Order: sequence, then C-alpha cells, then structure tokens
Amino acid sequence: MSKSRSLLLFFPIVLTALGIFMIYEASSIHAASTYGDALYFVKNQLIWFSLALVCFGFFSRFDYHRLYSLSLPILVINIILLLLVFIPGLYSSALGARRWLSIGSIAIQPSELTKLTLIIYLSAWFSYKERSRLFAFLILTGLIIGLVMLQPDLGTAAILGCVALFLYMVSGAPIRHGLLLIPLAATSFLLLAVFSPYRLQRLTTFLNPQADPQGIGYHIQQINIALSLGGVWGSGFGTSKQKFLFLPEAHTDSIFAIIGENFGFIGSVLIVSIYIAFLLYIYQHLQHIKDRLGFLLASGVFFIIGFQCLVNLGAMVQLLPLTGIPLPFISYGGSSLLTFYILSGILFNIIGYSEKKRR
Repeated sequence: MSKSRSLLLFFPIVLTALGIFMIYEASSIHAASTYGDALYFVKNQLIWFSLALVCFGFFSRFDYHRLYSLSLPILVINIILLLLVFIPGLYSSALGARRWLSIGSIAIQPSELTKLTLIIYLSAWFSYKERSRLFAFLILTGLIIGLVMLQPDLGTAAILGCVALFLYMVSGAPIRHGLLLIPLAATSFLLLAVFSPYRLQRLTTFLNPQADPQGIGYHIQQINIALSLGGVWGSGFGTSKQKFLFLPEAHTDSIFAIIGENFGFIGSVLIVSIYIAFLLYIYQHLQHIKDRLGFLLASGVFFIIGFQCLVNLGAMVQLLPLTGIPLPFISYGGSSLLTFYILSGILFNIIGYSEKKRR
C-alpha cells in the first residue's frame, strides 16, 4: 500500500472509530433499557466494521474493470432486494417505513446498497458514449427511485436521483439536458413532499421550527438543544443529556448533534475538517484518472460522500429539512458502513491503477 493511497483507508477508519465512540455515547441508555446491554449497538457496529474492512480489502485488489461486465447482474440483484422488502415476513419496519430486509438475525437496507449499485451500473453504462440515451436513463432512474419511494424513503430517493444526474452530466451529456433535468427533478421531489401529509409537515417545520415544538418539530428542537448545550468547547465525552431518550435517532441520523453536545463547536469543526480533507484528497486524484470507467466511478464516490455529508450536516444546522440520511462512516448502520467502505475500496483500486499508468 503506497503512502499516498493509505489515506483512503486512514480517513474512513478515523471517522468510523470516532463514530463508534459516539454511538456508545448516544445509544447506551436506549440500548440498556431496550436490550439490557449498553453496548448492544456498539457491538453490532463493530461486527459490521470488521466486515466492511474485509470488503475494502477485497475491492481494493479486485480489478475494477471487471465491474463493467458485472454491473447488470449487480443491478438486477439489487432491484430484487428492493422488491423483497414488500413481501410480508421478509421485511422489518420502523416508523411506518419498510426499508430493512430481515435475513435471520441480520437486517440489511437495500436502499443503502443501491447507492453503490447505481454508481457501478451508471459508470459502466456511461463509460462508452452513445446517442439518445436520455429516455432510457430516465426510465431506469425512475424505476429505482420509485421502488425506494414506495418504502417510503424520500431522503435516499433524493440522494440516488442526484447521484444519477451527476454521473449523467459528468459523462458528457449535453448541457441542455441538465437545464431540463435539474428543474424537473427539483419540482418532482417538491411535489412528492407537498402531497404527502407527513413530508409536508416536515417541510413546514423546516420553514417554521417553532410551529409545533412538541409534535413534528420536536426532533429539530432537540437537535438545537444538543448543539446549544455543547457551546464552544463541549460538555465533555460521556456527559450528554440528550442521550437520555430526548433526541430521536441519536445514534443514527442525528449523531452529529451528540458530537456537538460533547465536543462543542471546536469538535464539530474538526469532524467537518476531516471530511473536507478526505474529499480534497479524492478530488486531487480525480484529475489524474485517464481511464473513463475509473473516472466515472471515482467521481461517483466523491460526489456521494460529499453530498451525503452536506445533506446530513445541513439538516443538523437547519439549512436543509430533516431527511433521515446517515452521516457517512460515523452514523450507526451496517448497510451504510458496508456501502461506503466498498466504494472506498474501489476508489483505492482506481487510484492505484492510475498511479501505475503514470509511471
């Protein structure tokens, strides 16, 4: 492993290690009261972390060019998994959403794996230029987003739509297509939000957080309280008040609020700085990737890490509505962790291949 490429493993491991400590801090009370084990979520995350490292190792050595021929089977399998969550007895639900596929004691979230699948398939498809593929692109993207929306999961559907649009434009699509698709996508997601009572409430709460502080606005109010308790330097690790079942989704989507409460503005800036350094590192290497498939895959990885961080952190500071999007590498969740480590392993492989070609 070259010193340069080692950062591709260093950054994720640092973020995941920080995440495991914060998962314990955020979930210990909930885990103890629900499962009788304060380390329940930490143990699960450590198991997924071990598996994620194995997957990183495999994909860092697996010739990414072979993903071209595997992209279609991978896509088909992923679509089947998305369909299986609608079969009674196979899925587990939470808060009315059917997003998890239960296999014995293991629960996976196919919509998270779809981020990986979509990047691989579209990168393979767009690695060769062809005319008049806009209609086929819209059909495929619409099918996948539609299946995710039915779970329902607007946040992940929006992430998938933005990733697909990004890769389509980066592949060299005409600018006029972007001028058409961007407003169309934005309008579609806005309509989906407006015509769903729950999502409309989320949107109105974002616009006016004080409207229903004990109802739909409770979540954002608790996030604000957590961040305000942290101040500049934080209250210190292990001193969180919000972990006492006040803050919903404290160890998953809202874990950054617990980080802010424990380590304050300074600690929050440090976390954001790690993400920025990671993204800058990827961007610097993007400029040297001459292989078209590798460039598209790496661009997809760069975009989804950056965009998902932006969406999660933006929601925490009320720049964006709450969407239920996890913070990459840090939030609790095996499917998300696995997805981002596989993407990092593929990127490791691409950069290594690019470095060999430049020698």
